[in-house]
Amino acid sequence: MLSFGKLVTNEWLKMYKKRSFFIPYAAIAVVVVMIAYLMKNFGSQDGMPSGFEFMVGVFSENGMGQLLTFLAIIGTAGSVAKEHSLGTIKLLLIRAQSRSKILASKYVSVLVYILSLSLFAGIFSLLVGGMLFGLQAGEYGWVDVLLTAAVQLAYSLIYVTVTFMIGVLTRSTGATIGVGMLLVLIESLVVGLLSRYDIIKYVHFTNVNLSVYMEGGTPPVQGMTLTFSLIVLAVYLVLFLGASFVTFKKRDVA
Repeated sequence: MLSFGKLVTNEWLKMYKKRSFFIPYAAIAVVVVMIAYLMKNFGSQDGMPSGFEFMVGVFSENGMGQLLTFLAIIGTAGSVAKEHSLGTIKLLLIRAQSRSKILASKYVSVLVYILSLSLFAGIFSLLVGGMLFGLQAGEYGWVDVLLTAAVQLAYSLIYVTVTFMIGVLTRSTGATIGVGMLLVLIESLVVGLLSRYDIIKYVHFTNVNLSVYMEGGTPPVQGMTLTFSLIVLAVYLVLFLGASFVTFKKRDVA
């Protein structure tokens, strides 16, 4: 377990030492400030949100939800693919560690990365929202904030795992970023085109947005439930990770 922790730390340090590491955090800060400024100066004074409501809005899919996912995809894309393009994967695999453990450490470091992005976005938006709008009791509270953050993390987790798999399969950073972002963008289109067929219930695009189950929302397909969507997403996670590990273990990198 100690050796695995060192592998994860090593992967995190690789990400941290990149000159572009802090750019996503800066982008989040700029967007949050811009949204808050526009709401404060051009929004209806009677409908101003509390700091909690502002934070929930930031985390929503219509807020910064997709931006956080895009940033996570970009950070994930080079985790495996860049090792191949730079040739450093050979040095990594000669260590006295199994390929499965090496790939698992990369995936865990990616999870830490998307968690850090979400935590930063949440804390920063709450600070900005609190300073501009106050933290008085309103429609939303801490429970709503945590639920919204959890839904956003689940959303990003699915697409980051898909991106991770694509990086292992293609070994191309550019292709991985492109395909990962494309999948996010065509989500609604696929659901709309296949909505007449029952099989759409089992497509991950239909289940990935868990926010539809909050506050009595209507699911994309009649009969779908939160439990059903969680099971479907769990199956897809296993499939994506299974394909990643099987490919990584068997592929010749010589």
